[in-house]
Amino acid sequence: MQYSVLVFDWDGTLMDSTPSIVTAIQNACRDLDLPVPPASSASWVIGLSLDTALSKVVPDLPPSLLPRFIERYRIHYLLRDPDLRLFEGVPELLAQWGGQGVRLAVATGKSRAGLDRVIRGFGLEGVFEATRCADETHSKPHPAMLNELMDELMVPPEEVLMIGDTSHDMRMANNAGVHGLGVTYGAHPLPELLAGEPLHVVDSVSAMRDWIQPRLRA
Repeated sequence: MQYSVLVFDWDGTLMDSTPSIVTAIQNACRDLDLPVPPASSASWVIGLSLDTALSKVVPDLPPSLLPRFIERYRIHYLLRDPDLRLFEGVPELLAQWGGQGVRLAVATGKSRAGLDRVIRGFGLEGVFEATRCADETHSKPHPAMLNELMDELMVPPEEVLMIGDTSHDMRMANNAGVHGLGVTYGAHPLPELLAGEPLHVVDSVSAMRDWIQPRLRA
């Protein structure tokens, strides 16, 4: 295994945003007098496109209320925005691999506007060579995000590693014919993550670095 491209999920993998997403979903439900899902259900849908996630976690949401729900979700999420942080060690790790010539990319359930906003907010402009968002293509676990990234970067599947914190990420990797590295510090508990059949699982950013570094082609 010699990887030349590392594709990262964002929420729960690079950024510690799982609690904010869960709280925003739950509070939006309260605002609209809908059944409030437990945290385990709300965290399970993280990584999916928002429309896909809501169809699973808020099945009683009528289509007529979808725009209102999304509005309330975004308000609650943005209220917690000042508290959002990258996981400890992530900025240094991205800088290290970028300096080594490793090609970095993102495949995320965030919207394009949301991803661009956090990339600017953390000063990561120019770090990622290519990115794909859920409002630009098919939602995970469909392989489209990875297939499009591989086409754009002109790289074969055997040189790509997908890193993510959910079974959706791992299933997307398998569907695209690339290896998946699961991280246990994000949205999905270990049993659910393993259900996505990752190649390997790590429990920290430092363990991610130690596993990936000797397997890099750069």
